[in-house]
Amino acid sequence: MPRAAQPFVRPLSILLASTAMMVGYSQMTAIAAEPTSAEASAATARSGENPMAAPWTGPYEGVPPWDKMDPELFPDAFTNGMAEVKAQVQAVIDNPAEPTFENTHVPMQLAGDTMERVYALWGVQTSNKSNDRVEDIDAEWSPKLTTFFTELFLEPKLFARYKAVYDKRHSSGLDAQQIRIVERSYDEMVRDGANLSPADKAKLVDMNAKLEGLFSAFSSKLLGDEKLYTFVTDKTELAGLEPSFIASLAAAAEANGKPGQWAIKNTRSSAQPVLQSATNRSLREKVWRAFVSRGDNGGANDTNATIAEILKLRQQRAELLGFPTHAHYRMADTMAKTPENAMGLMMKVWPAAVARVKEEVADMQAIADAEAKAGNGPKITIEPWDYRFYAEKVRKAKYDLDESEVKPYLQLDKLVDGMFWSAGQLYDLGFRENTGTIPVFDPKVRTFEVYNLKTNENVGVFYLDNFARDGKRSGAWMTTYRSQQTLGGERNVLASNNNNFTEAAKGQPTLISLDDATTLFHEFGHGIHYLLQHITYPALAGVPRDFVEYPSQVNENWLMTPEVLSKYATHYKTGAPMPQALVDKILASNKFNQGFETVEYLASAIVDMKLHDRKVPVTDVDKFERETLTEMGMPKEIVMRHRLPQFGHLFSSDAYSAGYYSYLWSETMDADTWAAFMEAGGPWDRAVADKFRTILLMTGNETDRAEAYRAFRGRDPDVSALLKKRGFPTE
Repeated sequence: MPRAAQPFVRPLSILLASTAMMVGYSQMTAIAAEPTSAEASAATARSGENPMAAPWTGPYEGVPPWDKMDPELFPDAFTNGMAEVKAQVQAVIDNPAEPTFENTHVPMQLAGDTMERVYALWGVQTSNKSNDRVEDIDAEWSPKLTTFFTELFLEPKLFARYKAVYDKRHSSGLDAQQIRIVERSYDEMVRDGANLSPADKAKLVDMNAKLEGLFSAFSSKLLGDEKLYTFVTDKTELAGLEPSFIASLAAAAEANGKPGQWAIKNTRSSAQPVLQSATNRSLREKVWRAFVSRGDNGGANDTNATIAEILKLRQQRAELLGFPTHAHYRMADTMAKTPENAMGLMMKVWPAAVARVKEEVADMQAIADAEAKAGNGPKITIEPWDYRFYAEKVRKAKYDLDESEVKPYLQLDKLVDGMFWSAGQLYDLGFRENTGTIPVFDPKVRTFEVYNLKTNENVGVFYLDNFARDGKRSGAWMTTYRSQQTLGGERNVLASNNNNFTEAAKGQPTLISLDDATTLFHEFGHGIHYLLQHITYPALAGVPRDFVEYPSQVNENWLMTPEVLSKYATHYKTGAPMPQALVDKILASNKFNQGFETVEYLASAIVDMKLHDRKVPVTDVDKFERETLTEMGMPKEIVMRHRLPQFGHLFSSDAYSAGYYSYLWSETMDADTWAAFMEAGGPWDRAVADKFRTILLMTGNETDRAEAYRAFRGRDPDVSALLKKRGFPTE
């Protein structure tokens, strides 16, 4: 199931090859910092030395100039980048020679180096280092950039060259990969409007620009609500919370001009510990209501009208492009292929998950009733703000397991060492820390040289941005600043993981929860995927959306292996490894609360699909959400993981619209892949690891990913492995 958020990568070379691939979504957050002097920035731009657009210099084939990043430089960089792309594409169009793969597809895939660098820097500026000025620039330039690229790839003369190569693909001596590129590029250009009339192309350009503006508006509104705090003035209300977390709340309050108080930010990373551990029920309810109401408060930050407009434009665009619904349009190039196939998988899991929730609620209610009978509190009925809190009581009662027992053994830095070690054991990847030797965009960012343990050959650089801060969007994600390809010369990889952990007080190790540790390994799985990639053509780098989460979900499994735990899960005071008795308790409880986890996620995925697999766009978003959940039989004790007014995956871009199901699709492959390791020599079986690496991780999208999975496993993935993993009935 999804970790905190999705990875984000936007290599322009893939866009230019007409095989666009988004593996995440971009949201912007705000900080109060003042931008660098606009006058100085403009002068730099005029001098022709804009570092946002210049080729990267330094070691490792060049690294991003994070130390020179300045919002005011980006408009000029966008302008320069577009001019370069336009000239490169025009050169392809104007080539008098008969269109071939070599004179059409190759130069198109090599085009856009400047814009690709600019996008890499801008992605960090908006996601990791945002402010009000950045939001303004994004609101202005996102529609402009969308219009530019939409018009560029609707150019009839460009499409004519692609079609000419496509028509002769089987008689021009192309190899299998080249034919795949030709077919996929042609199909995508047709799918995205290349055959439309000039009038309809103009409509499409306008729709895409309007959508981009609405995505920016949605993100800004949501972040407005996420910048809010619940302030606590009486420390006794924080009973049950860990001292280190309470200290972080005090620091946040002081930073907001309220010393002596405690500030709970309206984000998942702050709300969830309160919902899980705070003994004060009224505080839990207050925090829960603020969190689930983001974007739905009727004020300036309300997103409902924005969403309704997005849905209307999406359906109009789908029909213009010849698709019955937005869901059919978005799923045309996925493994699932159709909304019906995705819904089929989800509905195989939903009934069992709902049934398990009823069992979980009964267990929690029994504890609450016993407490009331014993005079340890009033009689209550389990509500959504009680679920995580009483689930921990059930965990303690059933498994004698308390999160506070586990956390002292989960030191962030040690677990980072553990995830690096496991990548070495499985894939021969080595990591040497080089923090301080290359620029970073925040002083807390760590960097590592990545190399092959057997050959010592450089693979690239890994950036690790672990801690929450103002100006950084919530959640966790992975991105590449530069991706591997051999076309035009071998390029190494610049990859990053971005988390939102709460940093410990100065001089203390940062301890994280088991869920956070899983997130750490999950995002690193994305990093491994791109660090291992070895393809020739960037047009074959982007995997289908419902494959994207597969490598990351597989990588979560190695966290709880005995080898990782014994070496890297050590007590922060004594250095002793996690006791086997505690490990056994964790493993015994690994199917615990799976009803909640599955229903929380699946409700969001099913509502997403129902929202987009319809011809008449929804206008009353809240009403649709309520009625759909009622029809589904949503347990009243649980709220969707992402309610529609705050569902950034769907409404800050098109990336995961009609695609949130993809986590379940990927996890089906994940569970089946882990079963392959278990059926062989165990989690460290190199024969299986090598097969997984060479067939699935290294190959990008060089072959159909369903065929690649069958080559790896010998068959299609078996959903029973997923049901068994979650403790649900398999029949």
